[in-house]
Amino acid sequence: MDMGLERISDLLSQMAELSEKSVTTAIDAYLAGNNPTEQIREWSDQLRKAEDDVSDLTIEVIARYQPVASDLRFIKASMEVSYGFSRLGRYALDIAEVLDMFGGSLLKCDHEVVELTAKTTKEMIRMSIDAFTNRDVDLAKNIPELDDYVDEKYRSNMQTLLKNPNQDMNCAVSTTLILRYLERIADHAAYVGESVVYIVTGERTPRK
Repeated sequence: MDMGLERISDLLSQMAELSEKSVTTAIDAYLAGNNPTEQIREWSDQLRKAEDDVSDLTIEVIARYQPVASDLRFIKASMEVSYGFSRLGRYALDIAEVLDMFGGSLLKCDHEVVELTAKTTKEMIRMSIDAFTNRDVDLAKNIPELDDYVDEKYRSNMQTLLKNPNQDMNCAVSTTLILRYLERIADHAAYVGESVVYIVTGERTPRK
């Protein structure tokens, strides 16, 4: 069984690094006006395939070894974590596709709110990966506070949009879309943190 668990861990580590690279590349490209869509699409496909591989492995380990206690918690959480990393890849692709929709018109937009939110979101991804890799419960429990910050940035942008209906439509719509995707990415990073707490303690953190 140890070999099966190690294979699952290795796959998740690969997914973690690829999902982080996908999100970082998409955000940096959006801010710079580059177009990485095809590369990120390829990575997103790889992440979906890896998610399927993790699912297959977890079912195989359960069927063959009937794990209990912490091993069973790890296997159950692995499916949730792999889904989370796969979704990061999907949202990275969504961000890249915003560039396709709006093109060079985004270069004149004020990206300050996106930059601030993206910085925190990327920090959350790194924290979730480190927490999972090291089974660091304390680090995992610090992630929700940052999630609240990202949520607030998204909500405040929506309020600003409603109060200023005459602003440039391309900038307003693209910023809102990007912040929404960042908000969802942050949520999945928080869910990975919750899975770490579950693996180590057996406790489930109530979701917002």
